[in-house]
Amino acid sequence: MSNSASIADFRAALTTPGARTPVLASLLARMPIAMVGLALLLYVQRETDSFAVAGFVSAGTLVGVAIGAVGQGRIMDRTGPTRPLLVASGLFVATVVAEIVAIETRQHAVALVGLGWLIGLTQPMISSASRALWTHLLPPGPARQAAIAYEAISLEVFFILGPALAGILVAAPWAGTALVASAVCMTVGAVGFALSAVVRAVRPAPRGGGSLLGALGTPGMRTVALAALGFGVTVGFVEVAIPAAATNAGYAPLGGMMLAAWSLTSVVFGVFYAARPWPRQTNLRLPFLLGVFALFVAPMAIPSSLLGLALLSLVAGMWITPQSTTHSMSIDVVAPGGTATEAFGWIVTSVTLGLAGGQSTSGYLVEHVGVWASFLSSSVAGLAIAVAVWLRRHTIVEQRLPAPSLVTAA
Repeated sequence: MSNSASIADFRAALTTPGARTPVLASLLARMPIAMVGLALLLYVQRETDSFAVAGFVSAGTLVGVAIGAVGQGRIMDRTGPTRPLLVASGLFVATVVAEIVAIETRQHAVALVGLGWLIGLTQPMISSASRALWTHLLPPGPARQAAIAYEAISLEVFFILGPALAGILVAAPWAGTALVASAVCMTVGAVGFALSAVVRAVRPAPRGGGSLLGALGTPGMRTVALAALGFGVTVGFVEVAIPAAATNAGYAPLGGMMLAAWSLTSVVFGVFYAARPWPRQTNLRLPFLLGVFALFVAPMAIPSSLLGLALLSLVAGMWITPQSTTHSMSIDVVAPGGTATEAFGWIVTSVTLGLAGGQSTSGYLVEHVGVWASFLSSSVAGLAIAVAVWLRRHTIVEQRLPAPSLVTAA
């Protein structure tokens, strides 16, 4: 399975009848997907003057996302995405408001972490719904593969630009500006996506076996989730370490801009990689990409200047989008039939659990040991999980189960 995609395939996918509205709405909703947690981290750190407390609040949000992604995905697979997304959006707005009030009134850290968890739990899972929509709009083939690659590439852009915007907006007169901006974008986009004609026409797809684990019931799906976990852990360490390095150097706003530097090489190389993936076999590609990424993070512990750190981040960033693309494309290979939304939810869960672990541990390391320790720990953790994925490479086999029926644009 090569999973390659040409520019013509991308064009064919994005011009599919009925796709324009959900594509544009999902772009707005997903732009702040990685911004919410980091916006909270920087907001809390600014108000409490503690990276450790801020790291735990952000981690709580990510744990909530991890649970919500699977729960919402399973519901959407069974009922369609419109109603779950609308309900989640309303609850999300309420919990963001409650968190802001708690921060501004100096509530205990336990309350901040709990509300952060609720924010993650209620965050509308637009990425899972958007990724699954293509299985309803397009039949198997190059155009669908291009659409899946587009989802992964665009999502990875937002995983990079979102934290960058959060880091820049933290310099605003009010430190909660980034949190409010991200919540507004996500809510408006999610509601627009949910109410689009094509999304409202989606009906539950035929389901496979009855495992309590749902989409995670196949060994191959668990291997893909493990690779996504390793990716999240590796990135999580870095997303705290880079802002901490900028803060220690006396240029806090540069932390967000440095995170944006990942996008310069990640997106360009990601598009190139989607057209010419290597290794050609998916089961080898998963551990290879994670291992190379982790190796290139290690040298980031060496530079004594922000310029040197930024240059090294460009090199490491090359390997971000190819991983996300491979995770997303692997779902079509290993996930049981009728579980597309939930399956991607497990990928989101794995990445966010990794981010939570990486960010919370990184917050402790930069405060008690040093920024260099966070970069080295990121590399070691990523390499260890890459080895585990390689040992499970034989589980990546195709699940030959019924595919969902296509919907016709209204």
